[in-house]
Amino acid sequence: MEVTCLLLLALIPFHCRGQGVYAPAQAQIVHAGQACVVKEDNISERVYTIREGDTLVLQCLVTGHPRPQVRWTKTAGSASDKFQETSVFNETLRIERIARTQGGRYYCKAENGVGVPAIKSIRVDVQYLDEPVLTVHQTVSDVRGNFYQEKTVFLRCTVNSNPPARFIWKRGTDTLSHSQDNGVDIYEPLYTQGETKVLKLKNLRPQDYASYTCQVSVRNVCGIPDKAITFRLTNTTAPPALKLSVNETLVVNPGENVTVQCLLTGGDPLPQLQWSHGPGPLPLGALAQGGILSIPSVQARDSGYYNCTAINNVGNPAKKTVNLLVRSMKNATFQITPDVIKESENIQLGQDLKLSCHVDAVPQEKVTYQWFKNGKPARMSKRLLVTRNDPELPAVTSSLELIDLHFSDYGTYLCMASFPGAPVPDLSVEVNISSETVPPTISVPKGRAVVTVREGSPAELQCEVRGKPRPPVLWSRVDKEAALLPSGLPLEETPDGKLRLERVSRDMSGTYRCQTARYNGFNVRPREAQVQLNVQFPPEVDPSSQDVRQALGRPVLLRCSLLRGSPQRIASAVWRFKGQLLPPPPVVPAAAEAPDQAELRLDALTRDSSGSYECSVSNDVGSAACLFQVSAKAYSPEFYFDTPNPTRSHKLSKNYSYVLQWTQREPDAVDPVLNYRLSVRQLNQHNAMVKAIPVRRVEKGQLLEYILTDLRVPHSYEVHLTPYTTFGAGDMASRIIYYTEHNTCHFEDEKICGYTQDLTDNFDWTRQNALTQNPKRSPNTGPPTDISGSPEGYYMFIETSRPRELGDRARLVSPLYNASAKFYCVSFFYHMYGKHIGSLNLLVRSRNKGALDTHAWSLSGNKGNVWQQAHVPINPSGPFQIIFEGVRGSGYLGDIAIDDVTLKKGECPRKQMDPNKVVVMPGSGAPHQSSPQVWGPMAIFLLALQR
Repeated sequence: MEVTCLLLLALIPFHCRGQGVYAPAQAQIVHAGQACVVKEDNISERVYTIREGDTLVLQCLVTGHPRPQVRWTKTAGSASDKFQETSVFNETLRIERIARTQGGRYYCKAENGVGVPAIKSIRVDVQYLDEPVLTVHQTVSDVRGNFYQEKTVFLRCTVNSNPPARFIWKRGTDTLSHSQDNGVDIYEPLYTQGETKVLKLKNLRPQDYASYTCQVSVRNVCGIPDKAITFRLTNTTAPPALKLSVNETLVVNPGENVTVQCLLTGGDPLPQLQWSHGPGPLPLGALAQGGILSIPSVQARDSGYYNCTAINNVGNPAKKTVNLLVRSMKNATFQITPDVIKESENIQLGQDLKLSCHVDAVPQEKVTYQWFKNGKPARMSKRLLVTRNDPELPAVTSSLELIDLHFSDYGTYLCMASFPGAPVPDLSVEVNISSETVPPTISVPKGRAVVTVREGSPAELQCEVRGKPRPPVLWSRVDKEAALLPSGLPLEETPDGKLRLERVSRDMSGTYRCQTARYNGFNVRPREAQVQLNVQFPPEVDPSSQDVRQALGRPVLLRCSLLRGSPQRIASAVWRFKGQLLPPPPVVPAAAEAPDQAELRLDALTRDSSGSYECSVSNDVGSAACLFQVSAKAYSPEFYFDTPNPTRSHKLSKNYSYVLQWTQREPDAVDPVLNYRLSVRQLNQHNAMVKAIPVRRVEKGQLLEYILTDLRVPHSYEVHLTPYTTFGAGDMASRIIYYTEHNTCHFEDEKICGYTQDLTDNFDWTRQNALTQNPKRSPNTGPPTDISGSPEGYYMFIETSRPRELGDRARLVSPLYNASAKFYCVSFFYHMYGKHIGSLNLLVRSRNKGALDTHAWSLSGNKGNVWQQAHVPINPSGPFQIIFEGVRGSGYLGDIAIDDVTLKKGECPRKQMDPNKVVVMPGSGAPHQSSPQVWGPMAIFLLALQR
């Protein structure tokens, strides 16, 4: 059967292959950006090194059918790197101006629904070198300000870098070391991980007063240059010293202008002064000039700690702090505490009673309180006591205690808080004590225990508080999974007992607690109640949209399910076909028991019943729709991207053909595919070639093939492929066909098939033909034409005339190939003619675990004025490149040329071409190489046999 299928290929450009083309995803990561080096960290880990600020480009080369989808993710590195919280769905990952925090492990996950996903990773190491920081320190025992004879000094140099930096210390222009100067000691402190190096000057000598330079280097990794910093050590070098013009605690009135001066009292070199505020930045309008800080019209919000810091990199920074307190008072509150001893919660004559008063003030301890009864100052007695700082109450709280409460003690009590002598308004709070003063009770109004509203509407939760005085109400949530209120706070105060919600959402549903506050009321156990909030919202359905395929004449069942909603029940379901209302389907007992779904059954699908169906589901609050697109259309084809050597070029005709392969997605879901409509259009052109491709029974996983011919080099084409069944046209698939010469490179294009000149060799390969070669070139060396014998045909060669010398090397590097097979065969023609011919080497550069070059083939010496062909087997372990290396011989008559390089999957031909069987150059009277046009049909047949 296979032979028959291959014979058909020689007659028509379409044929089929067997089952099993579906394959799980496989992946390899290669770099295509500005890599410094790809190295091996250990046996199994690849490390991709890049300089900070460069562009990271990683490619995930995938195989598998259907075409795998690629997803990039990242771990490690900084927690602030947002990339690890997202995904990039693209085969190429590109990060412009990469930062140090973006180093870490990058994962490429490729999946196509067949087998398990393929996951590959690579570690990216971002290299950087910051400016070093040099600080100078005295011995710990020396507390005086100057550096002088017989004292020890430490010069500490710190730098942030990756990899760890190498440190070099210099005095003037001389490099310092232990062995050359007994007066110095260079060491790395513990726990600094290579980021710090200390130069210790032991017992200062006169020659130690000099300029010291700390030079840091990462050994030119990624081209990062060295950096250095210099410090001048003298006998007056001293750390900074400061004093303030004000006390460390400064209390001012609001509205005043505040000026604080920070005075330098020592330091050489001259220290730099800086002001800061905590918490937060300096106030708006504040001005810091040198050591003077000015704050105009200071307000309460400007209170806080102001820090003056002096730095000259000698010793520790000097720091002085001013605690600025702007007088203010707010939030006057009171509490009524019945007799604590008897644990009473009611005011009773003959028992004790305590009234407490508190304000939030700055400074808190400077507040004074006064008590008044019925407008007159309260007189202290054995039964009336005023205390301050009750341990059971907030700090600086004034309490008025009434011992053995009498009827005459009923009245209005007023607590007044003030700042004596300060222009801050007094605050007061009033408390009425009478027989009507009773502790609070709280309840939910009738009919308000459950509040039901629609999503997006306002809602009001209400609790009623009775009692005198009536305290405010505190609201909170009972649900443990939703501890915060919609406002984002755990507690919210409402003076009237109503919690108002502007626009409710479904996540606000739950139980809410209301309770009495302890302040501005009785200091007793809080009273509480609960309110249930139910938020109704429209239904959410599944599927929101579904593509339903079925063969003509078969039944179809459409089901619309209610996922969530409030109420969680379908009140009504309406079906429409192409916008027209359908009669209600018959009620099925199962549907009556499951009001969370609606069904519509089509007994037999026809062309007339194909189209869009809509099921509108309502739950009395709103509605949602399930959309179904029902048809007998065939699914789209799935292009096969792993075709071995799909491009077949014809050098003389400037045309190429392309092997287009595909499978049919779910062919048994609908009627059998009868034929395919193929449309091929050259990019940037409007006209398209359209052709019908008949097929027999198409099975799942069957690989279909069509050879596109007469494609023009080097143009690309857009291909549309549409399956047809008895129903009509199915879904179209499209792809772009690019002209690539990864199979055979004739070097006809100026881009030379993506080959590049190696930057590490001595000279370059040259592209030329018989028309562009130097007419004065050396005779008796090099080929007169390319392998085709045409004067227009190009080839690559090395020019070995001056200034080339013995052993000079030229390297031509191929593009990066993805290793999708175990064995490959590299075939090429070579021309080695001249008495000074050196060597031609073929190397394979493996990219699986770093760049590793291995010799695969080598030939030396004069082989005559003929083109000969070589077949070199290789078995790369991962993504790879091939390298042609030409080595100059002992003289200028040593030009070497190559042409028609072919890379094929599989083993090389078992019967190697006889080295003596050569391709004779035109004009010798011998027969020419056969033209491809002559044996075209037979070539296709032979290619099929080979594959």
